[in-house]
This record gives sequence, structure tokens and C-alpha cells, in this order.
Amino acid sequence: MYSRVYSAALYGLEGRLITVEADLSDGLPTFEMVGTLSGEIKEAASRVRTALKNTGWRLPPKRIVINLAPANVRKYGTAFDLPVAVAVLAAMGVIPAENLQGILLAGELGLGGEVRPVPGIMALAECAGEAGLSWSMVPAQNAGEGAVCGKIRVCGVKSLGEAVRFLQRPKTMTAVSPDLGGFSPDGDSYLADVKASVDFQDIRGQRAAKRAVEVAAAGMHNLLLSGPPGAGKTMLASSIPGILPRLTLEESREISRVYSICGMLPEGQALFLKRPFRAPHHTVTVPALIGGGRLPRPGEVSLASHGVLFLDELPEMSLHTIEALRQPLEDKRVVLSRLHGSCEFPAGFMLAAAMNPCPCGYYPDRNKCRCTEYQIRKYQEKLSRPLMDRMDIRVLVEPVPFEALRNRGKEESSAAVRERVEKARLIQKRRFAGTGILYNSEIPAKEIQSFCPIGEKEEAFLQKAFEVMHISARACHRIIRVARTIADLAGEEQIGVCHLKEAAAYRVDQY
Repeated sequence: MYSRVYSAALYGLEGRLITVEADLSDGLPTFEMVGTLSGEIKEAASRVRTALKNTGWRLPPKRIVINLAPANVRKYGTAFDLPVAVAVLAAMGVIPAENLQGILLAGELGLGGEVRPVPGIMALAECAGEAGLSWSMVPAQNAGEGAVCGKIRVCGVKSLGEAVRFLQRPKTMTAVSPDLGGFSPDGDSYLADVKASVDFQDIRGQRAAKRAVEVAAAGMHNLLLSGPPGAGKTMLASSIPGILPRLTLEESREISRVYSICGMLPEGQALFLKRPFRAPHHTVTVPALIGGGRLPRPGEVSLASHGVLFLDELPEMSLHTIEALRQPLEDKRVVLSRLHGSCEFPAGFMLAAAMNPCPCGYYPDRNKCRCTEYQIRKYQEKLSRPLMDRMDIRVLVEPVPFEALRNRGKEESSAAVRERVEKARLIQKRRFAGTGILYNSEIPAKEIQSFCPIGEKEEAFLQKAFEVMHISARACHRIIRVARTIADLAGEEQIGVCHLKEAAAYRVDQY
């Protein structure tokens, strides 16, 4: 007695189709599982046997062999419990074999037979659709998540008994309707208003710093805020999500896919509805920041895709961790290689970092700062020149004077700033249509002249800035990209000298 069902395994952001085979034959009563399995899959034998017993089916006294093919690929996770149980029941004749054609199964089993949610259902459903399957049977809590991929019909089940009843009579299966949440019908943008924890109008003074944050948000440029304690660096960074444009459906699906694999989608939501804002502690490790593990999983840089990664107290991070940011900042992706293959994760985030100018935080105010020149230099040199080159905008956040702090005048709100940012983003969307580029910060160096043409006066100013500021070729390109964003905010097609001056001013060393 032999049966076969389909399931899938997660590898990075992708799912790989796995065939689960079950064979019942005469011999000593055993339950063997083969196919290069991880520890949690080997434990599935006990879960499946107990779940079957508690659901009303007793295994016959036969030799039961389960094979997860291809056998040369290592499998991880608990999503194979449901397909293994169904394969055994099909081999016992409880489920007709022909009813299992074109169906992918995934889900963890409890000892009582309940089907529990598993991570990565969105990727598994997409894998099933691409493989030409017609249905995906998954835990009820994951059904909405699988349906939004739009590539396959998804049926949610709460228990093994319910799954068996559906598979015995496939015509009774009902597909879950995809819930797009608050997205517009055409998927262009999220309709509901998204509020950040800090509104721009809550921040007093800091006009120059607010302008820098607005420019950074408009073009997704990396931002470094430097200043003494209490000046408002963290508040400025926390206000960024409130001025970023609303998510598009495609961006939400990409973000949701990453969060689904990590098991971090908000409960009851099939899609992530706001741009991520990740703020790990400065003791974060390289694998936690970049991604890693024996079975590679996304790190903070991937969880922050299409959003903001905020690193407070940047020089307090380990040097090894800081330098690991170089490649993701440049390539907008992370490739993790392991013995069994490599995985690629997105890293298209905006980096917002904050730092004090010295260990005590008060340099260059020598009335307060007690650090030695050596301590100050050692502290600031933790940020290498290659890393600083990748920071498009560097701004000094000055202490707020008492008059500005107590001023009762109304500051500009995040909603007003976001309107300008969204207009600038719309200009970029039209400019980069069909190119795969999303923001000005992503313009490749070879395309700078094409997307950012400048006149003779602008060329002369840029050459002078290049020579006087002793900047690198990378920094020069970043000045042009920032100037392009500044021109977009002003609604001007041509980059002018005033735009280049402002962009160059953001790269002047503050100390």
C-alpha cells in the first residue's frame, strides 16, 4: 500500500516542492522516516501517531516507511506533520489517492489532532502555484496569508479530522478569499492613514534637522544624526515612518513574505500594512542584524526592507557588526552561503543612525566635555571612512534653545510633510518606470548621467566640491543622488547649483 502527497520546504525566501511518500508493508511494526531530515521532522513520527490515534484512526501493525523526496535535500520545520499524516491515511485506504493530486499540504499537528500554524505559508503557497498545483491546504490561521499571494486556491483547516473530510470529498473544499486589508482595489497604495509614534509637530525647533529627515525620506537616503544627549536625535528618527509614503500592495507582499518566514506577521493580518521601523539594541550580533543561522533566516536589515532601520548609539556597536552593514547598504540585498546552498534576502532599507560626538556626548563644548583628544578620536574612528561614505546625509542636531522648546506656535505636522514626500516619490516612480529602480538612492553609478543630467555651472560646482572636500567617487555620486531628490521635492526637472550646494552641505564633517 503506497501513497504520495505534496508539501514544500522553506529555503531562504523560497519554497521547494517536496514529495511525501508513505508505504505500508508486512514486517515488524515500525514507523520510519527517511530523506535527510532535521530533528523536528524526525519527531513528527510521534506527533503523527498520537494525533491519528486521538482523532480515531489506529495504525495497523505494519512496517510504515515515510520518505521525503528529494532525499539529498535537507528538510527543516514542523510543516510536514499534516502531509505525513494524510499520506499514511491514504496508504491505509482512508483517503482515495486520486483526491490528493494537485494539492499541497502543510501544517503542524498537535497531539489532539488540531492543526497549528507554521511560518512561511506565503512562500509555500507561491511555490505550489508555480509548480502547477491547484490547491493548498494549510492551517486555518495561515489561510489568509497564503491566499494573498494570488497564485493558488487556499483551503484552511483547524484539525486533522476536518482535513480528511475535505480530502474524502474534494468538492466540499472552499477557497479562502484574499483579504487585502486597507489597500486600494488596484493595489496602488494603502488607503488608511498610518501614524508614527512621534509626529513632526511634536518636535520643537530643529528646522535644519527636520529638512534633512524630509530629504532622506523622499529619496530613501541613509541618514546619520549626530549631536549631544537630549537634542532630539531619537525623536527625529522615530518620526520618519510618519512621513514615508504609504505602502503599495507589491511592497506589502514582499515585506509580508519576510515576516511570514520569521513568524512575525501581526495576528489576524495577512499583509503587513505599514512600513517597517526596526530599532535593534546596539548589542545586536552580526547574524541577528544581517541574517544567518544553520538554516539561514532574515536579519534586521531584511525585516526593515522598504522601511527604516534605526541604529541608536552607533559607535557603541561592535566594530565587526558595524562593518557588516557595508555590503547590504551598497547592494540592497544579502546573500548567505551555507554548505547546502545559498539564500538571498532583500535589504532595501533606509538606514537612520544616531551617535554622540564623543563618549560623554558633549564635544565640542569644552565647558561640559571631559573626554581627552585620544578618547574622542578613538570614539569617532569606530565609523570607518567606507561606512561614512555610504551615509548620504550627515546632519548635526544642535541642542534646542529654551525659547524654541517653550514656543507655543504650531509646528508642521507629519501629514503635511508626507504630502511633499509622496509627490517626490511619484516623480521618481514615473522616472524609473520599467527599470526596477524604486528610489533616487538606488540609481546605479552607470545610470547617474542618464537620470541626473547637470549643466555646465552645476558641473563646475561639483568639480570644485570634489577637489575641496576631498571626497571619493562614491560620495560624489551620492551628492548627485541627494541633489536629485532635493530637486524633486522642489518640483524641478533640472538639478541646479542650489540643490547641489544643499546636498554637499550634508556631507561636511561636523567635528
